[in-house]
Amino acid sequence: MSRYASHAKPQGVIAAVVSAAMLLWPSSDAQSAAPIPDFSGPWARNSVDFEQPSSGPGPVVNLSRRPNGARDHNRLVGDYANPILKPAAAAEVRKHGEISLTGGAYPTPTNQCWPESPPFILWQLEMQILQRNDEVTILYHHDHQVRRIRLNQPHPAHVTPSWSGDSVAHYEGDTLVIDTIGVKVAPLSMVDQYGTPHSEALHVVERYRFIDGQIAKEATERAERENDRAPPEATGVFIDRDYKGKGLQVQFTVEDPNVFTMPWSAAVTYRRAQQGIWDEHVCAENRHEYYDGKDTAVPTADKPDF
Repeated sequence: MSRYASHAKPQGVIAAVVSAAMLLWPSSDAQSAAPIPDFSGPWARNSVDFEQPSSGPGPVVNLSRRPNGARDHNRLVGDYANPILKPAAAAEVRKHGEISLTGGAYPTPTNQCWPESPPFILWQLEMQILQRNDEVTILYHHDHQVRRIRLNQPHPAHVTPSWSGDSVAHYEGDTLVIDTIGVKVAPLSMVDQYGTPHSEALHVVERYRFIDGQIAKEATERAERENDRAPPEATGVFIDRDYKGKGLQVQFTVEDPNVFTMPWSAAVTYRRAQQGIWDEHVCAENRHEYYDGKDTAVPTADKPDF
């Protein structure tokens, strides 16, 4: 367990900044002086992939394309040549892509109904944020995934690994900053849907903030054009196209020196979801691949074997 103790004082380019911030938690007086942004309510998008950062290294992207040029989210072929990947990680991404090219599906936390760890969980198309004085809770649309984040507290010296990791947060003006370490390593540990792995050294920093509504609209529509669009009639996630308020953007940075050659960043942008629509979206055993219109081959028998 001592290997996690080093995360209390993280190393690296972005981690040094986060570490310094965690040593100077905002006082209650400072927090009361600055208005806390209200992120409550349902937020949605219709593109399952991460958005590229405006500059600097970005996430693994899908090399598989549809005829219209959009990336095909039903065939996941990750760019294993991305320079952020160390050789072993690149080999994992390549292996998963080769499986997908055959028309098959490789196991992920989503299709195997496993807990989804950050940043993988940021693929989710709809979520809600519940804010309290001492905790932030994030509810996700798919498979009842939930994250609980402590406010204004440091990470413990020794972190017990868990599916969601140990997440602490604080507000920096109009931005909610979430810092996560201690994410459990398991057979399906990955940071994205291309099978990019992570180790016990994974460190994720998320920054939630409001952005102009028109900018959010342009960002989500660009993501749908580039990364393919998940049809609302299949996912049950509907954006309120008439909403004129602000959008919500999550910019996040990932660091794992055992897997990546450098820290990298990405974003996801949400618009207001239609109020009153929060369909139950349960992950359960189902041999029919609804996204591909076919049944998965499973062993069958013409007669009982007992």
